[in-house]
Amino acid sequence: MATSTTFKWLVGTAEQAGRWSLLRGRFFVDIFELFEQTLHSAFSRPSLENGAIRSVLLKQVYFTGFEAWKIIVSVALILGTVIVSQVVGVVGGGNGSLTGKVLVWVVFRELGPLLTALIVVARSGTAIAAELGSMKINGELEALEMLGIPGERYLILPRIAGVAAAVVVLTAYFVLTAFVGGFLIASLGHHIPYGQFVQGVVASLGLGEVVVLGIKACAFGLAIPVICCHAGLSVGSSATEIPQAATRAVITSLFAIVLLDGLITFLATLLTQA
Repeated sequence: MATSTTFKWLVGTAEQAGRWSLLRGRFFVDIFELFEQTLHSAFSRPSLENGAIRSVLLKQVYFTGFEAWKIIVSVALILGTVIVSQVVGVVGGGNGSLTGKVLVWVVFRELGPLLTALIVVARSGTAIAAELGSMKINGELEALEMLGIPGERYLILPRIAGVAAAVVVLTAYFVLTAFVGGFLIASLGHHIPYGQFVQGVVASLGLGEVVVLGIKACAFGLAIPVICCHAGLSVGSSATEIPQAATRAVITSLFAIVLLDGLITFLATLLTQA
């Protein structure tokens, strides 16, 4: 009897694992197809030079980038202040070089692109998923297709391009603001010499760090809108699916960001050691 129960449990567990794997595999295939369609749309007409498509692009850049800069600056200033205060509390105020190095290690390499992506997901990811889901339920996507307007060009392409560009610029803003805020706190609050702080930053900041930062910003900027657009387009016919799609977009985007961050960091470390 116990053997039969154990066998049934193993079979049920295997079925659940197989079902989960198939769903995840189908999700990745759908994401790749959506990204491929968008990439093809970017190099065929009508593309971003079209007035209507460019208007959607500019609105997305404005919402994702310009309207988020206050949040980015505030979080970056607080982060720079906290890091400098913690370092000074541990090693004292006489080691300005170490303070600059820690800012590079923590902000430039990891928290800068990661926190920027999280803020964009919280603000723009939910909005994209909810907006596309609402358009699909209201029949706006079908109306566009009936008019001969490809949905992936008018709706998906400008959103992906706009969010990607905004994430890259916001990441640069975040890093620069955190460094400036950290230096001001180090200089005014803890009287750390300017030369020591800059020496630590320059010693730790190289071309490799800049390349990794750019790769992370681009990867996060592309992953977020693709996943959120897919979540919005997966809505069925019920309005109750819209908040579910927004929640799914946020959770999946967060998982993708953390996964990409770990993968890029791991590969960068391997290349550095090689």
